[in-house]
Amino acid sequence: MTDAQEIESTLTDRYQTTVPGPVRRALKLGKRDRIRYVVREGEVVITRATDEDDDPVVGRFLQFLARDMEQHPERIRPVSASLVKRLRALTKGVKVNLNAPLDDE
Repeated sequence: MTDAQEIESTLTDRYQTTVPGPVRRALKLGKRDRIRYVVREGEVVITRATDEDDDPVVGRFLQFLARDMEQHPERIRPVSASLVKRLRALTKGVKVNLNAPLDDE
């Protein structure tokens, strides 16, 4: 067993942090990889998330969509101008500040 390392990182105002290099290397993490947190008795264990951690129903649905798009590319249609117009109307006046701090929940 190797010696334990103590590594720190800082939370931003949005409760985000950078995963330190030694942790990324230990978990073999790359960009866009997911991390799984297990909280138990006052400690947190961080592991690399796997596909098995995904919701099985959502995973199967996404596999179905991918397979259908590969087998029937002729079914893929561009988004229509009328749908874009409808979406813009539905979101008119909705303001999102991506830099705003997140609520505790």
